[in-house]
Amino acid sequence: MVEKLYVTYNDVHKLCQEAAPKILNDFKPDLMIAIGGGGYVPARILRSFLKQPGSPNIPIQAIGLSLYEKLPNSGDKDVEEAGTKVTRTQWLDMSALGEMSNLVGRRVLIVDEVDDTRTTLEYAVRELQKDVEEARSKINSDKKTEFAIFVLHNKDKQKKGILPEDILKNHYHAARTVGDEWICYPWEATDIDEHDRLAAEARAKKGL
Repeated sequence: MVEKLYVTYNDVHKLCQEAAPKILNDFKPDLMIAIGGGGYVPARILRSFLKQPGSPNIPIQAIGLSLYEKLPNSGDKDVEEAGTKVTRTQWLDMSALGEMSNLVGRRVLIVDEVDDTRTTLEYAVRELQKDVEEARSKINSDKKTEFAIFVLHNKDKQKKGILPEDILKNHYHAARTVGDEWICYPWEATDIDEHDRLAAEARAKKGL
């Protein structure tokens, strides 16, 4: 039986609130890119805590990347297995950004819910950097785009994906580092009351 960690909406809210000052101190993003579907909710909550007095809200763009597949005969409908190929289901909405050149010189925070195998994050960073470099060469700009990462949970396990050293050392933020367990997020629940009940039950067992 796969060990599960149940995370509530309140948990997500508090993790974002806790992480925001560290992100502001380290990076001060002016654009967020949420990886769908798990990064959408954390990105929106995080934006409220990143907003500075007198400054506009940080724009949020979305990209859709899929890596997980259902486990055949796993016996657990909630548990999926990480695939090996990233599928791009949605990329940046250029009607909103105007042109890819608008990414040049920005401080971009990539948001996802979990860093599991790191394959999805590696793909996102690599492809976004590639797009920015192409745009930068077209407009002949020497402005540098910086990337940072925020995840709610980082799984303490060997990673398949590789991130640039600068991001990993200086601009990588995980609200929590956990073991290699299956994380049940509230937006995946079909019965939110049952989800919250299981979360409370798990806390009680741990004496929390």
